[in-house]
Amino acid sequence: MTLEVEVPDFGSGEHEPAERDLSVPAPEGEEPKNDDRPGKPRKRRRWLFWSVMVLLAVLAVAVLTPLTVGWRVWYQARQDETPRSDAIVVLGAAQYNGVPSPTLRWRLEHAVTLYRKGVAPAIVTVGGKMPGDNYTEADTGRNWLIKERGVPADRVVSVPVGNDTLESMQAVGRRFKQLEWDSAVIVTDPWHGLRSKKMAEDNGIRAAASPTRSGPSVQTRDTQFNYIVRETGGYLSYVLFGRSVRSPSELRPSVTPR
Repeated sequence: MTLEVEVPDFGSGEHEPAERDLSVPAPEGEEPKNDDRPGKPRKRRRWLFWSVMVLLAVLAVAVLTPLTVGWRVWYQARQDETPRSDAIVVLGAAQYNGVPSPTLRWRLEHAVTLYRKGVAPAIVTVGGKMPGDNYTEADTGRNWLIKERGVPADRVVSVPVGNDTLESMQAVGRRFKQLEWDSAVIVTDPWHGLRSKKMAEDNGIRAAASPTRSGPSVQTRDTQFNYIVRETGGYLSYVLFGRSVRSPSELRPSVTPR
């Protein structure tokens, strides 16, 4: 009988290394030989995924917030809110040596219409004056209502403070507290309604808005679009930073009409 025995080959001096159990830590000073463990790629993919999600969320907020506010400006401009109130507040606009500008006159005319309909028993005119002016916007409006439209003097309150909407609304809020009033219908340009209401409410006034439907701010679609864009920025500036941006109607044209 012949026995065949397989003898290991020791001549080459090479041995296949045995696979190490990865659950056992490598000896001190020895680097792990397998860097392709599944944990690292998975963590990298997870980090990339959440980075993309955060970026998309930021972009969505940056895009959708102005669009939403712009829609609210547009929507508010189309509302005509005339609840029974303590007063009709006419926001200021340019005046020329005691004569209302076309924008201010349209607002005053609209306020007279609301007053005669019984929306409120009083009209409040608002606005200070520019350097070098002899008259304030508020006093110009009050005088015009009394002299040109026959509104009783004791029914018109002048608040001659402010060169922008925020300053004016703060002054109106203080005056309302003195008179123990708390509600108002604000008369201004259509696109200015949302920001005006917000500022009034922040100064303790339950506010509605009844905009004018005539004047420079509603002449063309391009004009309307520009006003909406500007008021969107103005509203965000106020809500986010507490700052007031002057509307175009609050800016004095370089040429005084004759």
